[in-house]
Amino acid sequence: MARIKKSKKKETRFIFVVGGVMSGVGKGIATSSIGSLLESRGFEVTALKIDPYINVDAGTMNPTEHGEVFVLEDGYETDQDMGNYERFLEKSLSRDHYMTTGSVYQSVITRERNLEYHGQCVEVVPHIPLEVITRIERAARKSDADIAIIEIGGTIGEYQNILFLEAARMMNIRYPGRVAFILVSYLPVPNKVGEMKTKPTQYAARTLNSAGIQPDIIIARSDHSLDEKRKEKIATFCNVRKEDVISAPDVESIYDVPVNFEKDNLSSILLKKLNLRPKKRDMKKWEGLSERIRRLEKTVEIGVVGKYFKTGDFVLSDVYISVIEAMKHAAYALNRKPILTWLDSEEYEKKKESLRSLRNFHGILIPGGFGSRGIEGKISAIRFCREERLPYFGLCYGMQLAVIEYARHVARLSGANTVEIDPQTLHPVIDLLPEQKARLAKKEYGATMRLGLFPALLKMIRLHMRHMGKKKFPNGTATAMK
Repeated sequence: MARIKKSKKKETRFIFVVGGVMSGVGKGIATSSIGSLLESRGFEVTALKIDPYINVDAGTMNPTEHGEVFVLEDGYETDQDMGNYERFLEKSLSRDHYMTTGSVYQSVITRERNLEYHGQCVEVVPHIPLEVITRIERAARKSDADIAIIEIGGTIGEYQNILFLEAARMMNIRYPGRVAFILVSYLPVPNKVGEMKTKPTQYAARTLNSAGIQPDIIIARSDHSLDEKRKEKIATFCNVRKEDVISAPDVESIYDVPVNFEKDNLSSILLKKLNLRPKKRDMKKWEGLSERIRRLEKTVEIGVVGKYFKTGDFVLSDVYISVIEAMKHAAYALNRKPILTWLDSEEYEKKKESLRSLRNFHGILIPGGFGSRGIEGKISAIRFCREERLPYFGLCYGMQLAVIEYARHVARLSGANTVEIDPQTLHPVIDLLPEQKARLAKKEYGATMRLGLFPALLKMIRLHMRHMGKKKFPNGTATAMK
C-alpha cells in the first residue's frame, strides 16, 4: 500500500521593522519596498502593521495627528501604511494584518472573561506579547507567506511599543534562524554643522539592544546618500557589518526606493540572514516605473480642496495619501507628471474672490471628510467648478457636497443639506443610514460607517425638480456593482 506523503509545513520567515530617532522616518515605505524586493526574488510576502495606540482601530483617530485612515476590503479602518503595503505588494490585506494596543488588550480581556486562560493570573507579560505573536502567526498562515514583514509603529525608546518589541524578541527565540530585525534610523545633517551625524542612530541601536534585540540591518535615512566614513562609524558602534548598513537618501518618488535599496544588495543580504536560497532577481517592473516617472515632461495640475492639511504652521498631506497616490498613478498612465496643490477650503469662506484662482488648474478634487468646518467653502468651490465647466471629482463627502450644491443652486431647494450637519434641514438630500441613527442615539460612534468592498444596488427614485418643470425620473434599478 502506497504511503500518503504529508505536505511539509511552510517555515515562514519574519522580518521586524522598527524606527529610530524620530517618527515619520519612513518605516512604512521601507517595509513596503522590502516586501516588493523579496517578491521580485520569487517569494510570497505579506505585511503587518502594529500601532501602539489604545484605540481599537484607526477610525476614531484625528487625521491631522495620525494621517489618513485606510479602509481595507473587509471594512476595517487602519493606518495609512496598510495602503502603502497594498500598493507596493499589489495585493489586498485583511484585518488580520493590522493591530493596535487597544485591540490586543481587548482580545486578552475578552479571553480572560471567557475563562480561556483556565484560571491563570493574566499578566501584561507574557500574555500581551503572546497574543501579538498569535496574531502575527495567524496572518502569515492565512496568507501562506514565505516571509512576513511586521512594522512596529512608534520610535525606539518610547514606552508605548515596548510590549511589541518583547513579542519580537520572543519570536526570535521561538524561531531561531528565521527572524531578522531592521532598524530604520535618521541621520541629520545640521545646517550650521554641515556634517552627517551618526550619534542619534548609535543611541537608537543601543536602546533597541536594551530591549534584547540586536538589529541585523540598519537603513540609514537622510537628506543625502551615506558615505563610506558614516557606514564605518555605524558598523563599529552599532555592532553590524558595514555591508549591512543600507543608504536611504531622499528620492524624488517613493517608487524609486526599491531600486535604491537594491543598489546596496538589500534583498540578497536579507535572504542570507533568513537562511533562504536566493532566487533570480527580477526588478524590471520597478526599474521601468522609476524610469518612466523620471522621464515625464508634460504636466497635469490638480487642485485638492481639503480642510485637514494644516497642522500648526505646517502642511500635512498624509491625511489624503491614498487619494494622492491614486492621482499620481492615473497621471503616470497618461504620461503626465502630476502637479498637486493643497487648497484650504476655509479660505473660500473668508475670501470669495479666491475662487477665481481655481481657473489655474486642469481639475479640482475634493476628498472625504466629516463635520461642518470648511464645508461652505467646499460647496462654493464646487459651484464655481460647475458654473465655469471646470472638471470636478468628488470623493465620499466631496460627492455628497456636490449633491448639496446642485440641490441648492440648480434645484433651488433652499437650505438643502446633509443631516450630519443640519438634522433639522427642510431638504435632507443626504441622510444617515437607519442603523447609523440607532447607534449614534446610543453614542456609539466607533465603526458606525458602512465600509469595505460589497455589492451595491443603486435604485432610481421619483423626483420633482422645479427647474425641470414637472418632468419626473422613471423608476428603475441599475446593474449591481462593486
